[in-house]
Amino acid sequence: MDAPSDDRPSLRRRAIARLGPLRHLPALFRLAVAADPGLTAASLALRLMRAGLPALMLYIAKLVVDAVVAGRGGPPPEAGWLADPRLHHIAALVAIELALAIASDLLGRATSYVDGVLAEKVGNATTLRLMTHAASLDLEQFEDSAVQDRLERARRQVAWRSNLIGQLLGQLQDLVTALTLAVAVGTILPGLVLLLVLALIPAFLNELHFNARGYRLAWRRSPDRRETDYLRYLGADAHSAKEVKLFGLASHLAERFRDLAARLLAENRELARHRALAGGAFATLGTLAYYAAYLVIAGEALAGTLTVGDLTFLGGAFLRLRGLVEGLLLGASQLLGQAQYLDDLFSFFTIAPTIRSQPGARPVPERLREGFVFEDVGYRYPGEERWAVRHLSLRIRAGEVVALVGENGAGKTTIVKLLARLYAPTEGRILLDGRDLAEYDLDSLRARIGVIFQDFMRFDFTAGDNIAVGRIEAREDRDGIALAAQRALADAVIARLPGAYDQRLGRRFEDGVELSGGEWQKVAIARAYRRDAAVLVLDEPTAALDAGAEAEVFRRFADLAAGRTALLISHRFSTVRRADRIVVLAGGQVLEEGTHAALVARGGRYAELFELQAAGYR
Repeated sequence: MDAPSDDRPSLRRRAIARLGPLRHLPALFRLAVAADPGLTAASLALRLMRAGLPALMLYIAKLVVDAVVAGRGGPPPEAGWLADPRLHHIAALVAIELALAIASDLLGRATSYVDGVLAEKVGNATTLRLMTHAASLDLEQFEDSAVQDRLERARRQVAWRSNLIGQLLGQLQDLVTALTLAVAVGTILPGLVLLLVLALIPAFLNELHFNARGYRLAWRRSPDRRETDYLRYLGADAHSAKEVKLFGLASHLAERFRDLAARLLAENRELARHRALAGGAFATLGTLAYYAAYLVIAGEALAGTLTVGDLTFLGGAFLRLRGLVEGLLLGASQLLGQAQYLDDLFSFFTIAPTIRSQPGARPVPERLREGFVFEDVGYRYPGEERWAVRHLSLRIRAGEVVALVGENGAGKTTIVKLLARLYAPTEGRILLDGRDLAEYDLDSLRARIGVIFQDFMRFDFTAGDNIAVGRIEAREDRDGIALAAQRALADAVIARLPGAYDQRLGRRFEDGVELSGGEWQKVAIARAYRRDAAVLVLDEPTAALDAGAEAEVFRRFADLAAGRTALLISHRFSTVRRADRIVVLAGGQVLEEGTHAALVARGGRYAELFELQAAGYR
């Protein structure tokens, strides 16, 4: 007869896979200790104190019943029942049981309070850790849909699993209570505890199985869940409302949401149906075991081997023990299920950024001496065959204003992101003052660069804070914020706001005021000016401004850029002609470069584009 050796590795792997998520529970407990060690210790102490009370209360109840049975039938004392020492004895026992009941209730309420506060603190601490770790990741990682799915799952677990530490400590409390009751019952009828455990193990394995299925379903449906969130946002957000109305998209969005939500619901409902049917069958098995044990206890009492107090104690203890063991087994399976979701959270923390400061990295000088040099640089987005830039050789001298020109997809914004080390070159290298950009401290580099992208953030902060984020460590410097606003022509915009610099912008909150696109752009440019950096980068900075405002912004920009290195991206030749040097890009490479006059005289691609744009004004 062949030994079932072939099945053992498979069973072992399945067991490890099922129990593997428990490895995160110590990390969760460490999170709780780090969030508030005092509250964590208090919760543990309160639960341990409360854990032994049920067995003690049942034992006191047994003593009361036995005392009543032993004292029945005797003549009352001449002084009346109140003077009867038998009643005094019973009253003392009842008083002890009452004190234990009050203590149990008070301990329970204290535990609930401590757990509630601790859960919120753990949730806050985990959220802060999630935000900090997410901020450390590369932009390239943020743009990866797979990483976005992992971030979405991690974000959900912060909100949903913060009370898991209370559940974990609750399981510990119930385990201690069950052990005390099991010891007490086992000293009288040891076989009953074993019967109960054996009857409930199938229910535990059933819950374990369906928890694993539920997690796999949730994991597989992460992209769909993200899409439903996106559709919900599109259908009910102020930023998308105008186009949804104008294009009549409401019914289309609702239909897409309805179809996607229906598929998610159908799979969840099918899983829930199977779980309910199997769970009901195994729960019946546990109930049958309980009543079989109840008959055994009754039979022992009829045979005279148990007192009435023993019968009361065993009946209550076994009923409580059955509930505890069932709760522990099912709770353990649920804890395993919850722990699987914790894997989403802690696995996200294992994603390491590839762009980081090297040990001993040098700070970027406050003022550049030589500038930047791109040496045969190539960059290709992950999963893309086409290169965003390839064989790019470009020099941006210190103190020079350079304009990048080219059609969409020529690589202009990619160059900016490479310059700020938001991306790392796939090929070649970038030098800053003769040293590889990777040799500089990352925070120092980004602190020396002020960038405003075309798709800049519109923070739902106050007007002052929208500018202050350019140099957030100096948020309280109101004079500096006002000066940056003046340079960007945003001061007139802010002066018209009801709360001036303290006015919240945007429509997300009730007290917010929305700005026009051009007004937002002036605030964003002020944010870049507030940076007071060695390198200024403006990516389509005046796209939403009228011609007069544009001319004034660049007149002031020229003053601000004096002595600094500046990189300018714009499709408006009235803007780029002011640059010291214009670089024309095509297909991620430098096609031609020079001053405006020299490029027009050359009659190349720049001259062609300039003539096309100029013809539109004739």
